[in-house]
Amino acid sequence: MLPVNNFRIQFITHRTERFDELESAKIALEGGCRWIQLRMKDATLDEIKQVALQLKPLCKTYNAVFLLNDHVALCKEIEADGVHLGKADMNPREARQLLCDNFIIGSTCNTFEDIENLKDSPIDYIGLGPFRFTKTKKNLSPTLGIDGYKNIVNQCIKHNITIPIVAIGGITADDVVPILQIGVSGIALSSAILQAENPVEEMRKIWIKQGKRIKIRLIV
Repeated sequence: MLPVNNFRIQFITHRTERFDELESAKIALEGGCRWIQLRMKDATLDEIKQVALQLKPLCKTYNAVFLLNDHVALCKEIEADGVHLGKADMNPREARQLLCDNFIIGSTCNTFEDIENLKDSPIDYIGLGPFRFTKTKKNLSPTLGIDGYKNIVNQCIKHNITIPIVAIGGITADDVVPILQIGVSGIALSSAILQAENPVEEMRKIWIKQGKRIKIRLIV
């Protein structure tokens, strides 16, 4: 199983007027991101597979983790590094039965109760969000903000739940350090990169920010 805690910034692909999913992943990789999730919600399985087969060797070139959104069987077929499951997708236990222990499985949560329900599930990380409103996801759950994350992280500590948490949803460069200070393990980004004037530089800037945050924590 890959060390999730070593990959603090995850990029989630989506299509914009400027970039398709493959191009957006290339931007993130060029900017230093080493954790890519291919998300193509409105695409057919064949379309997803076609892009995934192009993205997998690219991620390998950059030594990056490559996850698929939702599609467990396809993840196994093409031997991606893992899969991220939404709340309405396959149960993590069923997904783990189909995938061996070397695959990463992430699961979406919005509340502490969601996390508590998954505490004994065979998952490697939790995607917790949304932080704020985002147009990249339909049927958005209630936003959490800084206070919401603090409350949930504190409850996890109190109940000795140690599953890594990745913050997600409308996060920008200015949010990176404040969110990491709460104690989450990582941050997922999408629009913050692709809407920037120079997406590669924006990704690089965020990567540097999270790197400085790690150094600060080590010194303290």
